[in-house]
Parts: sequence; structure tokens; C-alpha cells
Amino acid sequence: MELLTAALVAFVAIVPVELPDKTFVATLVLSTRYRPLPVYLGVLAAFGVQCLIAVLAGTLVSQLPRQPVAFVAAALFAIGAVVLVRGARKGEEISEEQAQDEYAGKITDERPGWRAALTSFLILFTAEWGDLSQLLTAGLVASGRPAVPVFFGSWAGLALVSGLAILLGRWLLKRVKLSLVRYVGATVCLILAIITVIEAVTA
Repeated sequence: MELLTAALVAFVAIVPVELPDKTFVATLVLSTRYRPLPVYLGVLAAFGVQCLIAVLAGTLVSQLPRQPVAFVAAALFAIGAVVLVRGARKGEEISEEQAQDEYAGKITDERPGWRAALTSFLILFTAEWGDLSQLLTAGLVASGRPAVPVFFGSWAGLALVSGLAILLGRWLLKRVKLSLVRYVGATVCLILAIITVIEAVTA
């Protein structure tokens, strides 16, 4: 039950953080230029590597004294909440045209098959490096949650967001108020921060 809970927490934390993020837009742009399947495979591979790096980093940090690490993890979650709230208040909703132009400029030609997958991998790997979702994944492991289910929960959340971008990207950008999604993500991050502090104090 603990393993399932850890995976679910990671999944629920990642989805609202990444839905209004560059992950979504980058995947959408790639899927308009290349065939969806190789794009999705390349994106999934990039997310898998990113989640693995985050989990390994969190595991290393978790070897340090638990209480200070827990407070640092709580601070990461709190920072994530602040970042998301500021983005929502400033009205930093994804401008479809600007975001698509940004990533379209990184695609130089039409590449079929494995080249499309490789291009998708490289673009998403670069875009996600040091991203909020990676920090949250590391923070979940560092705060004492089991690494393997956190990995799969985070990866599943990213896979869902990228899948939605490919299947329903334009529709979602036009109809879903992404500032609201940011507020939901901020709430999740704040809850994680509070829980982590409580766990650290009572440990």
C-alpha cells in the first residue's frame, strides 16, 4: 500500500505542474511536425532518463541526516508552490503562437522514424533539465518516499501530459484555463510541503 501511495503522490504532484508547462507545448509542436508515435517514444525516453536522474539524486540526498533533508525537501515543495502561484497571478498562460514558434525554431527539417524520436528526445531532455517536475521528484525521494514507485508515478504523470499534448493539445490550450491548473499544482506542492514538515518534526 505504501508503494502505491508513493506512486500516486508522485503522479498527482507532476500532472498539474507539467500541464501548463513547456513540456506540453514542446510535445504539441513536435507532434505537428513529425509522426506522433516516434515523437511519443522519444519524449517518453527523455522523461524516463530525467526521472531516473531525479530519483538517483533524491536517493543520494536521502542518505544525509533525515530531518534536515526533510526540511530542504519541504522548502523545494514550497518554492514550487510559489513559482506556480506567481505564474498564475502574472497571467503567464501559454501563448500558443509564441510557444509554438519557440520550439518550431528548434526543428530544422522533416525527419521520419528514429530521427524524429531522437529529435524529440533531445528537445524534451534539454527543456526538462532542472525543471520543477524534476526537483519535485527528487524532493519526494529525498523526503523518504520509496524511489521506485516515485519514479514510475512521475514518469506516468509526464507520459499522460505528453500524451494529452499529442492527442488533444490544441483543444486543451484553447479551452482549459491554465492559470487554474497552476493554482491546483501550487496547492498540491503546498500540501506536500506541510506533510513533509510534519513528518520531519514527528520523526
